[in-house]
Amino acid sequence: MFTIDYKSRVPIYRQVVERVEYLAARGLLAPDSQLPSVRALAVELSINPNTIAKAYGELEAKGVIYSVPGRGSFVANNADALRRETLAQAAERLRRLAEELRSLGLDEEDFVRLSRDSWRQAAKERDQKDD
Repeated sequence: MFTIDYKSRVPIYRQVVERVEYLAARGLLAPDSQLPSVRALAVELSINPNTIAKAYGELEAKGVIYSVPGRGSFVANNADALRRETLAQAAERLRRLAEELRSLGLDEEDFVRLSRDSWRQAAKERDQKDD
């Protein structure tokens, strides 16, 4: 469920934050489900527990998770808000990509065609993974 790219330039704690947000936004982490303890996840990922604690702290500050003293950390019931935020972030990335492609001379029709082809390729790859 949790994977870390140790070669990435993205800090490990940020990867944990992004992964939990991703899973929660898509409903793959059910509301009120318990996350692994800081210690257990640190052992599983072979990283310092302080890194997980930092990620959980950020997730709690953002309202993605909540803590129950003595029991652990749980997924907050806000998948709709997370989904909206994720979509807004994706739309912004798409806008920046459109801007970049436009500066390279791509017109709107070519951008739409490229987008459609990319969408279909992603769907094909997803379907192959599901088999």
